[in-house]
Amino acid sequence: MPTRLPSRNVYLVNRVNCIAAVTGTPGCVAFWDFVQREPAGARRFTAHVPAGATNKFPLDAGNYVHDYWGEGRTATYADFPLLGRGPFGEAIRIRQETDATFRPFLFVPRARLHDSPIDLKGPNQSVTVVVWAIRESGNHALAGIWHEGTDLKQKETSAIKKVERGQRQYALFAGLNKVGAACGHVSENGASSFLNRYALHKSNSAEVSPAVPADSPAAVLDASWQCFAMTYNHATRELTGWLNGVAGDRWLENPKSDTLIKSAYNAWLQGRLHREPGLQPGEDPAFPPDQFYNPPEDQLVSSKILRESADERVELREFRYTRVEVTLRRGAEGTFTETARDLAALRLNPWWFSHDRIYTPANDGTGGPFTIGRVIHSDRAVGFTGWIGGVAVFNRALTAAELGALHAATAVTTPR
Repeated sequence: MPTRLPSRNVYLVNRVNCIAAVTGTPGCVAFWDFVQREPAGARRFTAHVPAGATNKFPLDAGNYVHDYWGEGRTATYADFPLLGRGPFGEAIRIRQETDATFRPFLFVPRARLHDSPIDLKGPNQSVTVVVWAIRESGNHALAGIWHEGTDLKQKETSAIKKVERGQRQYALFAGLNKVGAACGHVSENGASSFLNRYALHKSNSAEVSPAVPADSPAAVLDASWQCFAMTYNHATRELTGWLNGVAGDRWLENPKSDTLIKSAYNAWLQGRLHREPGLQPGEDPAFPPDQFYNPPEDQLVSSKILRESADERVELREFRYTRVEVTLRRGAEGTFTETARDLAALRLNPWWFSHDRIYTPANDGTGGPFTIGRVIHSDRAVGFTGWIGGVAVFNRALTAAELGALHAATAVTTPR
């Protein structure tokens, strides 16, 4: 009878195979598994990087409330408890911090990433971020370059010491407006969208992750790992959220009534009115043209009649990213002419990005850091809590097949 490998050897084989599945996927520029560390000194977590690369992006521990408000204590690695298991053998915990002056994260400072392979920006640039996580609570940031700024005028910033504008590039979130979804975010300007105070170019996977207590038994945690991912494909301008290798289709009906997305509705409306000759009723001539939001509506997917009378017909026309309600009136000669149109639904996954580039920070040190577990922002909210067992960045948009293969190859099936 063949000799059974000891559990330690099984662990090592599994870990090596899982790491190879990630780093062997073309375009992988950095992968933190929370096992690999600096060999000496602070022994910070470092990334697996391509052969020949010299920057392994060691992660510092920080408390952005301390750095920007001058409040609270500094953070250390002790503030990120280790699980001792996970898809790649280890995981860090992002805790439900009760001290409002303490919001720790792990990060690569801007000075150590500017113009590096993870500083993905500019035109013709795609990106994928994959995070293996167990979500205990929250809907906010998992990983990325997404400095939300500390310049919003609100109660939380009244005593701030260090004010900076937003420096957003790309990031993956645990849902945001759709709690538990895989939410991808990109920005063209580092700041806000559609005259809203927030950035709104984001996508949400159709499926959502469950909420699992972080102190659950090991068997429960082993069965609870989720593979969150976001892709931005510059060729199609599509931003997509993926959960466990599946994107799914997500639409938002009646976007003009949504608390946030109504700003995108207005950007769609202003862009449409601007194309009409003369100043139209409801048109805002001061609305900046670079904030219009008009996904392509040149290829009809489907059309159905919602209601019809002898003189009027109302149709719902579906395009790839929008559903538009079109009103047509019958003329004296018997032909129908369009008299009105309104945005009835907006596609959230994939989301169409209305710009041809990712924000490029100035070469003066003002760009954002790469952070894991939280991002710098004015609200100082707790955000995501749970376990993070791996973070990977790719300089291209992975395909559905590749993301499905990554999820399958890294699924936890035995204790690791």
